[in-house]
Amino acid sequence: MAHKKNKIHKTLVEQILSQHKIPYQQIIFPTYQDGDVTQLDTNGSDYPKHQIYKTLALTGKQTGPIVGVVPLDARLSYKKLAKASGNKKVGMIPLKELEKTTTYEHGANTPIGIYEKKGYPIYLDTSAKEQEEIIVSSGQIGRSVLVNADQVARLVHGHFADLTE
Repeated sequence: MAHKKNKIHKTLVEQILSQHKIPYQQIIFPTYQDGDVTQLDTNGSDYPKHQIYKTLALTGKQTGPIVGVVPLDARLSYKKLAKASGNKKVGMIPLKELEKTTTYEHGANTPIGIYEKKGYPIYLDTSAKEQEEIIVSSGQIGRSVLVNADQVARLVHGHFADLTE
């Protein structure tokens, strides 16, 4: 009975991956408070920052909400995402509207969960395809999954594009 306590409950994202028979590895990062938001502390991590991806929710004039997935150590290019998504311009969704738009709080956004719940278009930086295995949030701050980028892209009907500055 004692061994059951160590088992971490599956997040919705992990349940979705399991349903689709996509292998993943659970990863837990420590977190810290930064003003109003909780951030991942990846400094002591065994994983390179370039393998950890952040999920950014934006809105485009033509499309409405869209999602950009880029490495933690890179900056999303609004111009490149606008072009890839068929928008003239894109902008970040304001923090106060984020949870209402994506159903996730800042720091917990995940391409898998957002696609499952909202069906927004998902764009992944081409570096994800080159790396094959990437780390994305599993829908809770501090909880992530290591997954195959191609399998995630297929699952969320995602598009690979050059998205970084």
